[in-house]
Amino acid sequence: MHHHSNAWTAAAVQRISRDFCRSADTHIIPLELAGFRCVSMYIKDESTHPTGSLKHRLARSLFLYALCNGWVREGTTVIEASSGSTAVSEAYFARMLGLPFIAVMPRSTSPAKVDLIRFYGGQCHFVDRGDQVYDEATRLARQTGGHYMDQFTYAERATDWRGNNNIAESIFSQLEDELHPVPRWIVTGAGTGGTSATIGRYIRYHGHATQLCVVDPENSVFLDYHRSGDATLSNAESSGVEGIGRPRVEPSFIPGVIDRMLRVRTVDSYAAMRYLARLTGKRYGGSTGTDFYGALRLACEMEKAGEAGSIVFLACDGGDRYLDTYYDDAWVASQGLDLEPHTQRIQKLCETGRWEMQIEPTPCTAEA
Repeated sequence: MHHHSNAWTAAAVQRISRDFCRSADTHIIPLELAGFRCVSMYIKDESTHPTGSLKHRLARSLFLYALCNGWVREGTTVIEASSGSTAVSEAYFARMLGLPFIAVMPRSTSPAKVDLIRFYGGQCHFVDRGDQVYDEATRLARQTGGHYMDQFTYAERATDWRGNNNIAESIFSQLEDELHPVPRWIVTGAGTGGTSATIGRYIRYHGHATQLCVVDPENSVFLDYHRSGDATLSNAESSGVEGIGRPRVEPSFIPGVIDRMLRVRTVDSYAAMRYLARLTGKRYGGSTGTDFYGALRLACEMEKAGEAGSIVFLACDGGDRYLDTYYDDAWVASQGLDLEPHTQRIQKLCETGRWEMQIEPTPCTAEA
């Protein structure tokens, strides 16, 4: 029996490795903005993975980790607490390995994500509030004799932060021939904290001068935790940006690798997302808007200081999942938001490179 399960595990790992070999890396896209003479801005476009988001990397890592730990075997029911994209990607890998998959998610999750999980053969199990997903996933795992993947605990340790084709290594190798090959800033949001942990550790391990900025939406406790160190913080509200921000401090969130955190209002995330679609001709999700907005703020600071360099921000998923929410004017209005003045302000700062209008640009100085 034992020998048989080892053979199944070896075949499962091989299957996932083959999927990785068939998948090209994701693109880095330069973003030309008239107002920035000192700063080169880049999008790391994670929407081009087979399952359409950054979480494809995480799901692959989590499956390999669970397989190699002996937690997932032939016939194991896999369960995840996820507001969408991680569950979509895990459903894809579960189907590849012939395993049943259940996603525990808040009822408010976008219908497009629910459809995708079902498309890949997963089941969706709904709870009323975002903070109920953990206990319910634990309960279901007990009930089914399955395995709760628990992205919020294992994201930071399932990925090899030293390299091995992680997202950080990908970014640095893709920028090698650029004007500023070592970015001044990398900007990402945090859901589990796994991506920021990987990037932050990689930067330190390789001795890069890059700094990591994590942008946090409204109603998330990460920024307050980063400042206070109080791990008991919680928030009854959910973040208005699917995939990033959490109502509690997640175990995978590692504050020590983050150089700076910025709070971004929901209205600015949506407006930045909309304006980025105009600039690139491609729709991205709300968390990409959050990342873009944070990157713009840092770029304006660099312009003001006359500091030359590059900034990379992550595009986490495509906008197709949000056509009936963030890209729907009626839905946005139903949230009591008017994006137009905010979109105009973002357009102006992209054209001028100035966060506050009275700041005079200083001549560029290259970094030492």
